Amino acid sequence: MQVHSLLSSSPFLSSSSPPSSSSCRHLRPHLRPQTNLQPSCLALTMQDLTLKDSNSASVQADESSITIRKLYAIAEAAADRAEMHSIIGAQRNNWNLLFFHSINSINFTASLMAGMANSPPFFLAFKFSSVFLYVTVSALMVLVNKIQPSQLAEEQRNATRLFKQLEKSIYTTLELEIPTQMDVEEAMERVLALDKAYPLPLLPGMIDKFPETFKPTVWWPEMRPKEKEVVDSDDWSKEVKEEMKGIHNVLKVKDEKQYVSCGDLFLKINKVFAVLGPVLSGLAAIGAAMIGLPGLRGLPEFMAVVGGVMAAVVNTMQHGGQVGMLFELMRNCAGYYRKIEEEIEFNLEEKRENGEMFELKMALWLGRSVSELKEFGKYAASFSSCSSSCEDGEIEGFAGKLF
Repeated sequence: MQVHSLLSSSPFLSSSSPPSSSSCRHLRPHLRPQTNLQPSCLALTMQDLTLKDSNSASVQADESSITIRKLYAIAEAAADRAEMHSIIGAQRNNWNLLFFHSINSINFTASLMAGMANSPPFFLAFKFSSVFLYVTVSALMVLVNKIQPSQLAEEQRNATRLFKQLEKSIYTTLELEIPTQMDVEEAMERVLALDKAYPLPLLPGMIDKFPETFKPTVWWPEMRPKEKEVVDSDDWSKEVKEEMKGIHNVLKVKDEKQYVSCGDLFLKINKVFAVLGPVLSGLAAIGAAMIGLPGLRGLPEFMAVVGGVMAAVVNTMQHGGQVGMLFELMRNCAGYYRKIEEEIEFNLEEKRENGEMFELKMALWLGRSVSELKEFGKYAASFSSCSSSCEDGEIEGFAGKLF
């Protein structure tokens, strides 16, 4: 009976009787799923993601801050270079004026002394003074023709304008866009291209003032697309492309060619003057040295006086007329139109800018209104298939009206 009572009271052997509450309390801890660690794990995971996002955001913010500071540094360097070129340009313009007046004064003084050298009391004094002045002025004319101060001044004026333009474009980028590393690289390339096109040193590194062939000035780096820019191709319709191609054709065969021809002419004139001036003053010095020799009659006096006067006239025409400056002006004007041509070619291929915005820029660069530019583009597009039509003068006018 005791055994039966024990067996009947056991919860494990009795299937008919329900388990008691005490036994359930003992079993529940072992059967309950252990999910007490999941909320803390989820909290740690979300915290890690938040930390990663904040770290990446802080890294991006640091990179953006560094990019902005780099652009500001380049803008400050551009402003400093503009100031340096402005100061040096004013100095070289003073050189041009001082050398011009000094050379003419010396030539006229030497001519006067050569004419008065036959006076017996002051024969040797006037003769040697005239020879010395002519030799000095010949050396000065060679030096001035070598460096061309008027051309140097024009170079510095253009460099000042272009560095100021670069500085303003950097500030525009900082105000209207989120700058990237590509903007920094492009700004640096523009600074270096300007330094190469308009060097500050006089000797060595000076631009050749008498090149064999005339070439437009190139002050911009090679153009390349910006990855961050996405341009709607619908803005570049077929009509706009044809207009730009027509304008490009006219710029190449008329506007640029006009300044290349004029620049080549000024280069040849400047070469002749650069040789003729020192030769005339040298002949005047030889004539002054032969004054008083028997059997020559008045030939030495004629050479000394007339040679000095003609040397002064040539100097006035060359440096008073600033032929070197005109040559540099033609180089820059031809380079201006060459740059516009490259802008058109690049945008027709890459579509770097919005079509409507590019038309506005083109109109401003060429000195026209947008409507006038479109009309001229349609007119020039009819000749774009044959460049010889432009060369033969069938197109009336030029694409550029600014200068």
